[in-house]
Amino acid sequence: MDAIEVGKRVKQYRENAGLTQNALATRAGVAPSYIPDIEKGKKCPTVQTLGYICFGLGITLAEFFRDSDEQKELNSTIQNLTARLSSKQQTMLLDFLKTI
Repeated sequence: MDAIEVGKRVKQYRENAGLTQNALATRAGVAPSYIPDIEKGKKCPTVQTLGYICFGLGITLAEFFRDSDEQKELNSTIQNLTARLSSKQQTMLLDFLKTI
């Protein structure tokens, strides 16, 4: 994966999380100017720094590098499973997941 693809994925995950570039930088413990440079493909973070960024995004490195088709399939599976739950069960599941 090249710097441009890494940048696109960071931006996609950041926007999906509803975070600004500054908010993500703060969560990841990097300079505020670093996130825009990554998203534009100007800089490519080390694996360690990308791990901090993923932590700030609330995802794992494995999720970050997962193939988009594989991610879509996983999301579909999760939606199908949770659709069978009642509203109360969905809330309980979400509360449980937040604790782990």
